[in-house]
Formats: sequence, structure tokens, C-alpha cells
Amino acid sequence: MRAGSWVAIPLTIAFVLAAPYLQPPWVLSLLMVLFSALLYLIRGTKSVSISLAVLAVLYGMGWLPLFALLQAVAIVAFGEIAFRAARPGLHPHFLYFSGAVTGSLLVMLAMGQFEPLVGLIGVTVAMLIKTALKNRSDVMMVEGLGVAMATWLFMELAYKVPVRNLAFAAFIAFSFGYVAYRLRVADLSGLFSGALVGLITIVFADVWWFFVILVFMIVGSAATRYRFEYKSSLGAAESHGGVRGYVNVFSNLLVGTAAAVLFGLAGQVGLPAQAMFTALFVGSIATAAGDTVAGEIGMTTSAPVLITTFEIVPRGTNGGITWEGEVAALVGSLIVAGAASAMGVITLPMVAVCSLAGFIGTNVDSLVGATLENGGYIGNAGTNLIATLCGGLVALVFFL
Repeated sequence: MRAGSWVAIPLTIAFVLAAPYLQPPWVLSLLMVLFSALLYLIRGTKSVSISLAVLAVLYGMGWLPLFALLQAVAIVAFGEIAFRAARPGLHPHFLYFSGAVTGSLLVMLAMGQFEPLVGLIGVTVAMLIKTALKNRSDVMMVEGLGVAMATWLFMELAYKVPVRNLAFAAFIAFSFGYVAYRLRVADLSGLFSGALVGLITIVFADVWWFFVILVFMIVGSAATRYRFEYKSSLGAAESHGGVRGYVNVFSNLLVGTAAAVLFGLAGQVGLPAQAMFTALFVGSIATAAGDTVAGEIGMTTSAPVLITTFEIVPRGTNGGITWEGEVAALVGSLIVAGAASAMGVITLPMVAVCSLAGFIGTNVDSLVGATLENGGYIGNAGTNLIATLCGGLVALVFFL
């Protein structure tokens, strides 16, 4: 560990302990801006100084809570220090996680404010950004801003969850994320993005909702590996051997995660709208499954035709469909909807609704791929996001 890292440890601790007493907020904000200006002059710390300056201004203007500010500083500082202290035999990302948790707990003790959900979200977001951006020079800047925004958001939601339930959710989410990583279904960014999605889904909804997501992941992974060598020879196979990263996780599961959050918040305030968000959730996940299966199976069968013109196109073309892929889409959607029903997430009559919604969402994906994606307006992640949103909304409308 470099000497600068050793200096950063007592400096961060002193900052966390002193910050609550530096009032009014503009006093701390001004000191942070001045410190950021000095830090900017030191080689290799420009991105960190920019992050601190932005956070200081947000806090000084009364927008960013002090708790979120300190969480961001402590999580990133302790995480990075631990990461750089790694030695052979110790996984640096495990050390980062341990350091980040230590920083988060330090802030809670210093402020006398116990917010385990907020802290755990902050640590997970930091890990996600660290693994997604890897060795980019601005990674610490993005970490700081990302953690601050995430903790700020979840503080505003003010969602309360028993510590025992949170610990259970964290264990399940991180365990399955680790298994996916070890089986080469996901990379490190996929591990932590999947863990974040799982954690939020279990906390705000139920563990059975997370198992519905796992069904999609299993079905999608099996479809990806189906005749993988043949798809590789066509140049149409998933990149990186089919290993999923954070972009794939969020583009397919962001709508479902939002539905889980809305479900939890509706239940907390007693709104009779929870079943509506359940339909949105299952419809979006059924779409993700149907789209993945249709694409992976369809490209190994007959020659595809473009959904907009029905002209024959090369395998792997955005917007290309086959009758085998259409059948696979319906089956994939039905598997997810059926699993959701078996787990008690939706009722039996809703299976047909969510399966049809998944099938429609899959074809929306093909339509968007043939138009917007082929036109260069959006990428594949944007196409998946639009499709899952449409599939979820179709299920919601059918339910209403």
C-alpha cells in the first residue's frame, strides 16, 4: 500500500467524525471545495477532487443529506484503500467489499443513524461501478457520485425493512450472484448488478419474485448455450462466451426491479395497487425470457425474415424472426409465467395474460430492432429495455 493510502485512513475517519459538527452546511461545503482544489493539483487525483467538489456543492445547497455525503466518501475511500492493499491469495474485490462495509458502518456510528438498507445499497453500487469501469482513471469519481445518488434515493424512499429480512435478502442475492459468476454465466459486473437487482427485489417484494428472475436466468442461459459453437461459426453468438455483464442485467431486469419497488412502496402506504405492479413485473420478465429464447433458438433454425418487410435476412440480424423463434418465445414466456404462478406470485388465470404479454413484448423487441436499432438510434440494451417495458405494460393493461 502506498504512503498516501495510509494517510487517507485517518483523514477519512477524522472527516466523518467532524462533519456532523461543522454547521451550518455551507461551512463543511466550503472546506470540502477548498480541499478539492488542493487535491486537484496532485497528480492522479483530479477525478476524485471533482467528485468531492460536486458532492460538497450539492450538500451546501441543501439537496444532498449529510448521511448520503458521508456514506459516499467513507465507502469509496475505505473500499479503495482495502482494494489497493490486496496481496497474493486475497481477492481485491473481496477486500474492497469489506472496506466499503467498514466505511458505511463508521458513518452510521458517527451519526447515530442506523440505515442498513441504505448502507448496503451504497456498498453494492460501489462494487458494481468498480467492476464495471475496472481500471478507468475516473472510476473513483463515478463511484463517489453513484454511491451518493443511490443512498440519497433510498433515503428519500424511507422504506423500512427488518434487519433479519435484509440479511436474508443479502445472503440469497449475493450467493446466487456468486454462483452465476463461478459458472461463467455472469462476469464480476454481472455478479454485483444481479445481486443489486436481487437485493432490491427481495426487500421490496418477496423472495419468490427473485426466484422468478432466476427462472429467466436459467432459461436464458440454457438457450444461449444451445448449439453455441454453431452460432459462433455464424458470427451470431453472444460475445464473451455468453457471459452476461451489467448492461445485459439492467436492460432485461430494470423494469421488473422498478415494479418490485413500486409493489413494496404501495404495500407500505396501504395502496390497493400491488397486484397491478405484480402484472408489470411478470410481464416484463416473461418478455425478457421470450426474447432471449426466441433469438437464441431462432438463429439455429430456418432462415429468418425481417419483421417489417418479411425479406430473408442473415441469421443474427436485428428484427429477424423465424416461426421456430416465435414458438420458442411463447414457450419461454409461458415457462416464466407458469413458474410465477407455481410460486404464488400471480394467479393461474394471469398465466395466460403474462405469457401473451411476453410474446407481444418479444415481437416489440424485433420491431424496435428492425427500425430504431438498425437505424443506429439505439443499441441492443435500449431495445431490450423498451421491449420489457412494453411487455410489462401489456400485462398491466390486460390485468386492468
